[in-house]
Amino acid sequence: MRARFAAAGLVLALAGCGGSTAPAPAGPAPGTTATVAADDFRSVRTYRTVAVPTRLRIPAAGVDTPLERLGRTADGSIALPSRPELAGWFSGGPRPGQPGPAVIIGHVDGDHAPAVFFRLRHLASGDLVTVDRSDGTAAPFRVTRVEQVAKAQFPTDTVYAPDLEPSLRLITCGGDFDRTSRNYLDNVIVFASPV
Repeated sequence: MRARFAAAGLVLALAGCGGSTAPAPAGPAPGTTATVAADDFRSVRTYRTVAVPTRLRIPAAGVDTPLERLGRTADGSIALPSRPELAGWFSGGPRPGQPGPAVIIGHVDGDHAPAVFFRLRHLASGDLVTVDRSDGTAAPFRVTRVEQVAKAQFPTDTVYAPDLEPSLRLITCGGDFDRTSRNYLDNVIVFASPV
């Protein structure tokens, strides 16, 4: 339901981009398609450019790591960082500081040792999370809540739903370890908002 409201809000916001200072885009000329009119439309609304994230720092969890760019795997899921000591930013979504939920993923353990997000589950509301960017700027966030959810009930809409406000999601594994499947049964999700 929230995704519908978020999507509807996004559509309404985009529909109102013309404002009173710019004329509405003209409809398609006879014999042309609506795609041509859509291709020619230029919104008067702009958003601040945000540089690519390069580093993640979370003092309360002992995290100070470079960020890899993560894409999608062949099955459409988000790829995981290549090494246990690295976190990765999902480059198919917003950059930290842009409107919408920026997603950073890290392993909880690897090679029989704690990994970069091992202490993520211990974060609390108010803890500082800083994302450094390629242009030398930083995007500070504060943790608003930490949730542990079963992977089978992962709250996709809550984590990825479009939003016009910047936010940050940090995700790792948690809960019990299933030795048969060699996977954790839960995810730990940290929600954070800009400072």
